[in-house]
Amino acid sequence: MSRRVRRRTAQSRDKEKVAVSPPYAEAPDHCEIPRPGGCCFGGGGGAAGVDWTALPDDTVVQIFSRLNYRDRASLASTCRSWRLLGSSPSLWTSLDLRAHRCDPDIAAVLAGRCAHLRRLRFHGSASASALIYLQARGLREMAGDCCCEITDASLSVLAARHEALESLQIGPDPCMRITSDAVRHIAMCCTRLRRLRLSGIREVHGEAINALAKHCPQLAELAFLDCGLIDEGALGKVVPLRFLSVAGSRNLKWSTASLSWSSLPSLVAVDVSRTDVSASAVLRLLSASKTLKVLCALNCAVFEEEWSYNSTACRKTKGKLLLAQFSNVCSGVASFFKGYGYVVREQSIFAEWRSLLSEDKNLSDIMNWLEWILSHSLLRAAESNPNGMDGFWLRQGAALLLSLVKSFQEDVQERAATGLAIFVVTDDENATVEPARAEAVMQNGGIPLLLELARSSQEGVQSEAAKAIANLSVNSKVAKAVADEGGIHILANLARSSNRVVAEEAAGGLWNLSVGEEHKAAIADAGGVKALVNLIFKWTSGVDGVLERAAGALANLAADDKCSVEIAMAGGVRALVTLARTCKVEGVQEQAARALANLAAHGDSNSNNAAVGQEEGALEALVQLTFSQNEGVRQEAAGALWNLSFDDRNREAIALAGGVEALVALAHACANASQGLQERAAGALWGLSVSEANSIAIGREGGVAPLIALARTDAEDVHETAAGALWNLAFNSGNALRIIEEGGVPALVHLCSSSGSKMARFMAALALAYMFDGSCVHRMDEVALVGSSLEGSSKSVNFDGARRMALKHIEAFVLTFSDPQVFSVAASSSAPAALAQVADTARIQEAGHLRCSAAEIGRYIAMLRNPSSVLRACAAFALLQGWESSDFLPSHVHILNNKTQMGLVLIRHLCYRSTDAGLSSLRLDSFRDEEKTPA
Repeated sequence: MSRRVRRRTAQSRDKEKVAVSPPYAEAPDHCEIPRPGGCCFGGGGGAAGVDWTALPDDTVVQIFSRLNYRDRASLASTCRSWRLLGSSPSLWTSLDLRAHRCDPDIAAVLAGRCAHLRRLRFHGSASASALIYLQARGLREMAGDCCCEITDASLSVLAARHEALESLQIGPDPCMRITSDAVRHIAMCCTRLRRLRLSGIREVHGEAINALAKHCPQLAELAFLDCGLIDEGALGKVVPLRFLSVAGSRNLKWSTASLSWSSLPSLVAVDVSRTDVSASAVLRLLSASKTLKVLCALNCAVFEEEWSYNSTACRKTKGKLLLAQFSNVCSGVASFFKGYGYVVREQSIFAEWRSLLSEDKNLSDIMNWLEWILSHSLLRAAESNPNGMDGFWLRQGAALLLSLVKSFQEDVQERAATGLAIFVVTDDENATVEPARAEAVMQNGGIPLLLELARSSQEGVQSEAAKAIANLSVNSKVAKAVADEGGIHILANLARSSNRVVAEEAAGGLWNLSVGEEHKAAIADAGGVKALVNLIFKWTSGVDGVLERAAGALANLAADDKCSVEIAMAGGVRALVTLARTCKVEGVQEQAARALANLAAHGDSNSNNAAVGQEEGALEALVQLTFSQNEGVRQEAAGALWNLSFDDRNREAIALAGGVEALVALAHACANASQGLQERAAGALWGLSVSEANSIAIGREGGVAPLIALARTDAEDVHETAAGALWNLAFNSGNALRIIEEGGVPALVHLCSSSGSKMARFMAALALAYMFDGSCVHRMDEVALVGSSLEGSSKSVNFDGARRMALKHIEAFVLTFSDPQVFSVAASSSAPAALAQVADTARIQEAGHLRCSAAEIGRYIAMLRNPSSVLRACAAFALLQGWESSDFLPSHVHILNNKTQMGLVLIRHLCYRSTDAGLSSLRLDSFRDEEKTPA
């Protein structure tokens, strides 16, 4: 697999998070900040240095505020004065722990800085249990995500320890273990609560809602999202309520709800998206409530169907804003503003409203709430990807998400960016991105906007923007736009982030961009190769997401010769081998093996093939991966072994590591596997069988039968590798006999005559020629006489019939490369130019890439004296193919370069079908260029 898309983050990955560095730990050795006692540093050296300690304290605090927690801690560790400035209360009013593991020990270390903490974001149930150790009594806002395992007890303790809370948000993942008891405890403990947002609670009883109404007199916003059961009547008693959302909740009694909620004296906006609300309930709410201004009903199937039949309904919503899938959201909001005397452009309503409403708090509150619920509803729609949404996304959904990306609310920005990442993906497993949706984002100016968002100082925003860029880059047009806008440099910088989530998403972006050949060099130039290799060294285990993406990107880049050299120079061989040896995650194993396979594919142009083989444990690890339960891992491991087998030392080392046995077992097991696995299994055996010792071992291990079975498949690529392996094996007379006994002749004959691959037909013909050229006929005759075959087998074979069948189809194969007109001219004149043209006609272009040993060339030359004119023609045809080798003898080179004489041999057979013994008079060790007349 060459690319990957991301939808939503897994709900609980506490074990994958990295620990928060304790504040003000020692600065790392590579940091360019001086140790105490050496505070002067700068470019140019000497007197040109800058005395950073002379900066005003306010300036230093501003510098601190621009840094993430790790860099802030490193900077504060340089000297005493900066340590004190790093503890300034203004730097610790907000804390985002989502990218970090927060256990009681870490929380206790942070506690000394949290006295003035007002805003906190965290990730996971384990972190929630540790937050009490922060001792942030003055906390005003708390938001947690991926808290599926959070319990009533944990949430109740959090509420009790943070009585000053004004906003509490747990979601959007369902909190299935939370009950009404926790809601009641929150109400009694957090009496200053203004906003409460909870997701996925099974039941919200009237008792809990009544507690909120009684103890929280300032509660203006309430959201029970995706809940199983809500006492809708009790909600009508929460008198101060202005904003209510029950999006995604089930089992609501809409007649009760509309009657109860319409009596709320301050209710301004309601969100019933993704529910089974009826059109009558919507109309009742809009008409009965005197204060209701906005109602959002996105993706409500029942409502939309009923509304389409009610032509008079629109008149009853005059002066109020109704948002639904069939309405134009931006146009509706613009009209709503116009009713209050504000004129805004539809296309930029969400970008401009803040400047218009700087003094209108009521409308500002409505718009902030509207941004929040729209981002939530659009994200949910993107995640579920219901049918019939294409028109909505193309018409306005993509533009809405891009508008929300510009919000001042960080969580709205993040959800909008996540929505952009998800809504374009229509198939996770196959990395399918809907082209029209991706291009809609691009056409609405989404690429520069997302890249700007990726430069944000907020790591949560960075990660979601990088995820969106990564998914969109699956589309080649978008990938080009990302590259043209400088996105490769941005992603390469993000891949260096100390925040694991940011680095993971950036690596995913580089993975997808690296699919395009035109982007590989740019990624290397931007320092992407080094950044990706460093990610593997930085997170060696337990964080499969970042490792899989880094290895996948390196695998794509390794397909480029120059990039493969840079990967090796950056330590990539060792990093990838380490993953292959130690990582147990199948996705990581697959990409590491693929990367090693691509690194080893440049044997003719660089030394990476040998380098991979010489890396300690590399070959053993790849051999072990062929036993994986995952087909993708087996396929890539076999592919790596195939490429590595082109190196002589690797070939023998693979055999010593158990590669012969492993690959024969793999070939046996992949009869019903994918074409890719079959091709690579046969290809790896083909590569190993170049060595005669390995060839004999493959035969003895039972490798002949599965290769014959693979030769019978329908895939041309598998035909080539299976035929190549059988060709090598047939050079040995023992293996040739095994092939005949296992029914290999009909299989090779079928390939020779019917395969769509010229190379498969060619190698099948050569294998058949080896089997019947006389070198192993004597042994076959002995077997026939004693009535038994190799190693006790009792199979009965008609050798004469097999030989006649083989020769017939070898002859037919060679004849397919004859041009009657060219051959007629050559036969009548025997001129060197005409004979050379015959030779050119018989050339298979792809065969020039095959390697052939001196022993094999010698065998073809000897075959030119064979009594069979078919085998003589086959030998001449083989010798015309432009073989490559490092051990040819000078006489071999002379013969191989003599197209005239090889053309003459073909003419003798193909034009006259001659068995003329005059061929014996040819001096095969020193062909001449003189003209000869065919017999």
